[in-house]
Amino acid sequence: MSQEQTAIRMEKLEALRSQGIQVYPDRFQTNYELYEACSLQDGTSGVRVAGRIMGIRHFSKFSFITISNIQGKLQLLLKKDEVGKRAMSDFLDYFDIGDFIGVEGKMYSTKTNEKTLRIENYVLLGKALHTLPDKWQGLSNIDTRYRQRYIDLMMTKETKNRMLMRTKLVRAVRRFLEEKDFLEVETPVLQHTSSGALARPFKTYHNSLDMELNLRIAPETYLKRLIVGGFTKVFEFAKCFRNEGISPQHLQEFTMVEGYAAYWNYEDTMQLMREMIVYVLKQTFDSTVISIKGQSIDFSLEWNVVSFRELILKDTGIDIDLYPDVKSLYEETKQRNIYLEGEDIQTLGRGNFIDQLYKKVCRPNLIEPTFLINHPIDLSPLARANDDNSSLTDRFQLVVNGAEIINAYSELVDPVEQRKRLETQAVLKSGGDTEAMEMDEDYLLAMEYGMPPISGWGFGIERLLMVLTDCDTIKDCVLFPLNRK
Repeated sequence: MSQEQTAIRMEKLEALRSQGIQVYPDRFQTNYELYEACSLQDGTSGVRVAGRIMGIRHFSKFSFITISNIQGKLQLLLKKDEVGKRAMSDFLDYFDIGDFIGVEGKMYSTKTNEKTLRIENYVLLGKALHTLPDKWQGLSNIDTRYRQRYIDLMMTKETKNRMLMRTKLVRAVRRFLEEKDFLEVETPVLQHTSSGALARPFKTYHNSLDMELNLRIAPETYLKRLIVGGFTKVFEFAKCFRNEGISPQHLQEFTMVEGYAAYWNYEDTMQLMREMIVYVLKQTFDSTVISIKGQSIDFSLEWNVVSFRELILKDTGIDIDLYPDVKSLYEETKQRNIYLEGEDIQTLGRGNFIDQLYKKVCRPNLIEPTFLINHPIDLSPLARANDDNSSLTDRFQLVVNGAEIINAYSELVDPVEQRKRLETQAVLKSGGDTEAMEMDEDYLLAMEYGMPPISGWGFGIERLLMVLTDCDTIKDCVLFPLNRK
């Protein structure tokens, strides 16, 4: 049926061309967006709008046409005694749902009080060669929704709304940080090392320079180089790549917002991030109250603060401080019938093992906004050690609805200590921990030129949108998710 419909549309296209009609014209001058036209007073004339035809209802002497775009829709009235017999018949003969149309006319309201434009002139702005899915059934095939997102945006209201929210969210984050005097910068995507996070990188090859490179897993070490160079407050919307397993909460290509402030510590950043989230909610949703799994959560209230040790002890009965090495901790989890997933679980360093334990047992229970603090130092190779307990770091993560949406800490600025930690990570990596960090001599050299106190933070736009819209999978929070061929 689809091939037959395409053939019919091709015949219409050729018929129009044979009459000298431009099927794909170069432009059409509008003076209102569709959502703006819906607010015009009745009688407003000379209104010029354009959009994709999403609905046609034919009657004996007139037709109602619905056109739309990502931001709105508008009803049009095409009446034979107002546009003439030829214009009416041409529309009936050559126009289909999915085509683009430009119109000019006058606004009025129907008996059901729907704002409508009475067409005086119209022009074809683009012929669609494929039929759209049935508007009542929508686009039910999940694979098609991801592979042909453009159709999903046309047909699925939830997708359209979520992507508009994403745009508003990005704008709000950028505006908030700029108002706090942070400067937006850009750092390299192609890097020699995979530093800045505990993750496996994607590798690529530079033909002209004859060398292997990594796609960045985080912009962290380059942003810190800028602090060395004299910047005091910086942030970046950084496209990052992590060659990790697929899950409802993970993307291998995602947008990280990361920033740093000289002379701050992690507690200053906690305050900034809480203020930012509340601001973003107001700008994006006009409210600080979000419904998550049927529970209303007011982000303007105080947020919980809990330590890594307290949380794991409460949920598992294991005091991680009593197990200084990964082998003894692994044996204790087995004794308590806690089994972590992954073929290489025994090759992980103590920090990554603790992180896996927390993610399996504790994190799913954190629904309300919670600051998780006091991470083990071997889980945070770039974070500053706590002054009172050198086995812990001055770090926090914000967890909402079982998802980590912000990671931040007081930065390690001691180059001697940083070298020791990266050497430890390099040993773990050579022992099979694929997510351990590499040695980064260039970054260490920058540190040796001197760093002030720094606090930094990072979060994924998609993860934040997923949590705030109570979405089940992060693939619904990116316009074009990666799919198998």
